[in-house]
Amino acid sequence: MQRADHEDPTDPLAAAAGRVDRDERSAVDADRHLGTVDLTSWRSRAGHAVAEAWAALGRRYGALPLLVLTLLIGIGIAVTATWAASEVYDAVRESDDVAVLDRPVLDWMLTLRSPFADRAVTWWTDIAGTIGMPIVAVCFLIGFTVQRRAWTPLVLLVAASGGSLLMTIAGKDLIGRARPPLSDAVPPYEHSPSFPSGHTLNATVVVGTIVYLLILRQSRTVTRVWTIVVGTLFVLSIGVSRVFLGHHWTTDVLAAWALGLAWLALVITAHRLYLTALHRGAEPVRRGGGPARPVRSPR
Repeated sequence: MQRADHEDPTDPLAAAAGRVDRDERSAVDADRHLGTVDLTSWRSRAGHAVAEAWAALGRRYGALPLLVLTLLIGIGIAVTATWAASEVYDAVRESDDVAVLDRPVLDWMLTLRSPFADRAVTWWTDIAGTIGMPIVAVCFLIGFTVQRRAWTPLVLLVAASGGSLLMTIAGKDLIGRARPPLSDAVPPYEHSPSFPSGHTLNATVVVGTIVYLLILRQSRTVTRVWTIVVGTLFVLSIGVSRVFLGHHWTTDVLAAWALGLAWLALVITAHRLYLTALHRGAEPVRRGGGPARPVRSPR
């Protein structure tokens, strides 16, 4: 990789850019490999072409600003995909092809309830609520920032969380689906539209991003596997808890999982493109002096 230009000690902006450059470059060396997989290597022809174009833009404008712009564009795509999913869901719901699952599954969940189970599941689902999930995200964000001394975890987590929130709002406003009857729900009751499940969508995206950032720095395969298993079980259990408590229909949760995984895939792809740009000669933040010299990439 190219060495950073020497900063002018009298220029605070240049000094700040220099610190960002050093921190991000040290982070990319650690984050580039996921086990034996090189995240900057793109096997498909289309992926290779996109990575080359992204790296060229990164060398011209800086990889970190381009990552932010890519994630903002991704949020727009994710919200549009939510709108498209809501249109498809509306058509399917009218024909009862999928929604036929909703009532039977909820009726089965009612048979599993007890005072203790209701309290325990309510406590568990609140971890992914409007208070619990931000606390979890901030705690991990602080840990990532202190440990890695880089801006990338902040950018990824904030973008991932913001995107999932906008997707939830868009889906609820577009569909306006009613929740299960209050007679079938466990208090405290919720009155916002039902589709998609916000708890499930946010847990899928936020916890998925946290798991991704964790396994990037885990060297042992068994540790990575357990991290993925624990994160997956948490996300699945949050979705099931929403149906158990009668706060959502099954199809609300299924849609939230699908939308969340799609947005998570976009976030991870954006990060891979960022790593690729840095590996191929881009600076995290451009500081003048013309475009950086490209680095030949393996085919």
